[in-house]
Amino acid sequence: MILLASKYYSAMRKSYFLIIPLIIWGCEKTYDNLIDTSPENFQVSSVVGIKDTIDMKVPGDSLLSLRLIFTPQSEISKAYFDIYASDNTRLNSSPIEMDEVIENIFENQFLLKRENPIGNYTVKFSASGLDGKTKQVAVASFYFNNGQDNLPPEIFNTVIDPDTTVVTDTTVIFTSVGAMDPNGVSDIMEVYFIVYKPDGTTNNSKVLLFDDGRIENGDKLAGDGIYSRLIQVNQANDKGIYRFEFRAKDRSGELSNIINHFVLIQ
Repeated sequence: MILLASKYYSAMRKSYFLIIPLIIWGCEKTYDNLIDTSPENFQVSSVVGIKDTIDMKVPGDSLLSLRLIFTPQSEISKAYFDIYASDNTRLNSSPIEMDEVIENIFENQFLLKRENPIGNYTVKFSASGLDGKTKQVAVASFYFNNGQDNLPPEIFNTVIDPDTTVVTDTTVIFTSVGAMDPNGVSDIMEVYFIVYKPDGTTNNSKVLLFDDGRIENGDKLAGDGIYSRLIQVNQANDKGIYRFEFRAKDRSGELSNIINHFVLIQ
């Protein structure tokens, strides 16, 4: 049996929010991710205009109409927002200033485009008081589907080093593979391999690889499309040729091509 050098865990993640009562405006969803409730010269009451899912296949659904509502006692100079894709890249080049349409109520729009990647997005709101100091005041999130037909991911350039080893003690083996997805890197849900023993048997367990830049996973740079993992073998492993079957899966369940890489343990 091959021992994993790091813990198996899912790369899926969720955002968690502080919940406080909100003002409801119109029939839009009222968002409740208010992160600043300190009694200063301004305080957010609610964020409006964020839906759980924005789907480009629905006509007109790509336009975000955002409204930031402060308490009546707030003294606001300016309000802004920034939009981040699931890979943490910012869509706007600089903070987008919102217009004060009514006292302490600010609005503006943002158009999502088909070339923006599929995935979970975050909107971060900030504001400046009369003293000119700016701070983040609210966070909202949504899932964006860019409306493109789903295509499966692709993998390439597998590496196993060493792929031939005489085991006299515990040996660390570096594994990696490149992965990409035509629908955007955030559409890749997992990259993994399954190990087949010299007699051809397997337990079908997926060994996840990571693109997180963590040394303990053997990954050099987060977000570069190279997924890595360190594993260990020792004298208890059967001797012979092992087959490592590499593959990737996207969020729609589509599977990539398969690359087999062989390892000789003596």
